[in-house]
Amino acid sequence: MEPNIIKISPDTEKIYQRSKSIVIKVGSSLLVEDRLGAIKKEWFASFIEDVMHLRKLGKTVIIVSSGAINLGRKILNIKDNELTLEQEQAAASVGQIELSKEYQEHFKHKGLICSQILITLDDFTNRRRYLNCKSTLKTLLKFGVIPIVNENDTVATDEIRYGDNDRLAAQVASICESDLLILLSDIDGLYTASPKKSKNAVHIPFISEITEEIELMAEGPENEFSHGGMKTKIEAAKVTTSVGCNLIIADGQKRNPIDKIFKRKATWFLASQSVKAARKKWILNMKSLGEIIIDFKAEKALKSGNSLLPVGATKCIGQFSRGDVVTVKREDGQIVAKGLASFNQIETGKILGLKSEDIQGVLGYNRKPELIHRDNMAFFN
Repeated sequence: MEPNIIKISPDTEKIYQRSKSIVIKVGSSLLVEDRLGAIKKEWFASFIEDVMHLRKLGKTVIIVSSGAINLGRKILNIKDNELTLEQEQAAASVGQIELSKEYQEHFKHKGLICSQILITLDDFTNRRRYLNCKSTLKTLLKFGVIPIVNENDTVATDEIRYGDNDRLAAQVASICESDLLILLSDIDGLYTASPKKSKNAVHIPFISEITEEIELMAEGPENEFSHGGMKTKIEAAKVTTSVGCNLIIADGQKRNPIDKIFKRKATWFLASQSVKAARKKWILNMKSLGEIIIDFKAEKALKSGNSLLPVGATKCIGQFSRGDVVTVKREDGQIVAKGLASFNQIETGKILGLKSEDIQGVLGYNRKPELIHRDNMAFFN
């Protein structure tokens, strides 16, 4: 059966240029010399140049970077190819400092600030930590910081780890509502079979839907220092395309791996809708855990593109937490919209009808005043 491959080439340059928020995943084999256990200086410098160019174009950039374990194993003189979990955790602890230092020194030299964020699977499954992670990343981007994200291998166990940074990068792209995820790899995309094993393998440039046939083409990791493989990249594409984010699998081995990536041989997984549209659809389809009743002035403000503020809310119903979906209704009961609550039901009840400047005095702490931010709201027709 023929896979669902796009016959007419889309305008990848336009897709790339329109992408304002980009996540780049860098594999360990690209960044670190396997046997030497050291950063590939020339490649790394060229990669930083590419990131700088993206920033000059007005794009926000998040880097999901592997390499800590491989750097750490060299420093600790661990020569075994197969590391125990405890050895991996120790190597990651030592290597993460080296990895962060490399990024910090290069970006500082260019006049930019970078930050380190270490995440585990548990941070995405726990609602409060998920929201905190999202808030931190978005705040860093607003400050012009380039977050450097990696799995927290020093504490992650087999039960709570991703085991690869492809899927981790997809989750980061999802929570940051990014437009494009670039997976830099040691292969230039997906083939109908492994090009290392079959002369008849055909490269697939564009995929509009991830079918069973596409999944069967995936292979496991190709080298002993990699946790991922094509299978994890397919899983990452499932996540990103479902939330409106396009994904590229590209060969990152040459210098300046991002420069004119839309002209290079690669595989593009294309989302069927925009990030914004996908998010609105998701909100509308989610089960509502509560209600917020608003007055006429608030309804008018919402339809003008404003966020929902406490001053326009008259009542809240139900048991909901920060980040839960709630229904917004008029006082006559007609549904206006659904959105993600910025406060839980207790907090919401305390600040109903208040002006923004009075919220801190009632709650005792400072937080953004919107009950529901306009970006987290979807309207019914």
